[in-house]
Amino acid sequence: MKISDTKPLYTLLTLLFIGFSAAKAQDTTKRHWLVPSSVVIQHAGSIGYFSVSAGYYLNKSHNMSLDLGYGYVPAKFGGDLNIVSGKFIWRPFSFDVKDWGSIRPFNPGFMLSYHAGSDFDSSWDDDEYPEGYYWWSTAIRPHILFGTEIVLNAKKIFPKTKLKSLTLYSEFNTNELYAVSYFQNRHDLTLRKIFKLGLGARIAF
Repeated sequence: MKISDTKPLYTLLTLLFIGFSAAKAQDTTKRHWLVPSSVVIQHAGSIGYFSVSAGYYLNKSHNMSLDLGYGYVPAKFGGDLNIVSGKFIWRPFSFDVKDWGSIRPFNPGFMLSYHAGSDFDSSWDDDEYPEGYYWWSTAIRPHILFGTEIVLNAKKIFPKTKLKSLTLYSEFNTNELYAVSYFQNRHDLTLRKIFKLGLGARIAF
């Protein structure tokens, strides 16, 4: 592995360390609003081969959250790509399973991703292409998503830990470019081809 290839990995590990350190510092005091309430690790799902996010609950019932993340795609998987994302999730349904946790079967949401780098831009160059010829941005992608979660009560399952919960989830998403392409080419594209799957874990503290 080249030294340059390890930089995104160091970035991911650094963000994880900062999140856990900040949470530990808040154990005995009131949590500052800048301190995340969870750390999210995800594989695939349109925001990087691997990504890490800081999670913030937006209400007291914790059924709405905002995740701010960074993801990386190595060159051997189609990169070298660096992706910044913001994800809003709403959890309208939750079913308790005894005392060990709960299941949230359908969580809709919205996500905005930004591909950083000189190869991407927020708009097309009007000097090279007629105005409006390409309507989409190469850097910014809005997505709709829906997921399913299994939330484990960390204090019940792991009594010695200070963590509140461990959430395992799967998530499907598609963006506006895929959606338009699907409706314009329904004979060649299927829903399976335009939706991307991500798998992840959320650690709440």
